Amino acid sequence: MTAKILEQSVQHGATLMCVPTAHPRHTITETPPVRAVLDELRAALGRNRIDFAELAVLGARAKLRELRQESPAVEAARRRLVQEIRHGTIELDVAAAEEVKRLGLLADDEL
Repeated sequence: MTAKILEQSVQHGATLMCVPTAHPRHTITETPPVRAVLDELRAALGRNRIDFAELAVLGARAKLRELRQESPAVEAARRRLVQEIRHGTIELDVAAAEEVKRLGLLADDEL
C-alpha cells in the first residue's frame, strides 16, 4: 500500500524543495549516449548506484591531462627535452620535476 502511495506522489519534472548547501549542485540527463556509458559502468561495477562525485573528479582529471598534453607549453617542453637528450646535456633538475608534478603534466600514477 505504501509503495502505491509513493508511486502516485512522484511528480516527474517537479522541482525539489531547497536543500541548504554552500556548494553548487549539478544535474545530468541520461540521454542515449550518456545512458549507454553509464549502463556499461554499472555492469562493470556490478551495482546500479554510481558515485557521480567520484565520476566528476575522475573525468575532470582526465580532461585536464588531455588539455595539458596539447598545450603549446607542453609541446615546447617536449622539444627542449628531445634536444637535451640528443645533445647529452640533460641534467637532473629537482625543481623542474616538482613543477611538472605541480602543474599536473604527469598523473600521480605515472610517477
